[in-house]
Amino acid sequence: MLLPNKLFSYNESVLSKLPLILRELDQPKTPHELLVSLGNTAKSPLELLDALDCLYALKEIELNDVEGRIVRCLQK
Repeated sequence: MLLPNKLFSYNESVLSKLPLILRELDQPKTPHELLVSLGNTAKSPLELLDALDCLYALKEIELNDVEGRIVRCLQK
């Protein structure tokens, strides 16, 4: 997981992709649909997985086990 440091800027890090992913999740999407909708934002599927791991750990998203779609968590 790339985090900002002396070698990698914020824009190159996984943190810069988190708000973009959350904006795309207005409707539940599969990981493949999300990767396609992000276009060039996520350079590889592994970069997308790192960002999704962060969002899951922050309890911003959850995975629907039945359909395999990523759902944005409701804010309290």
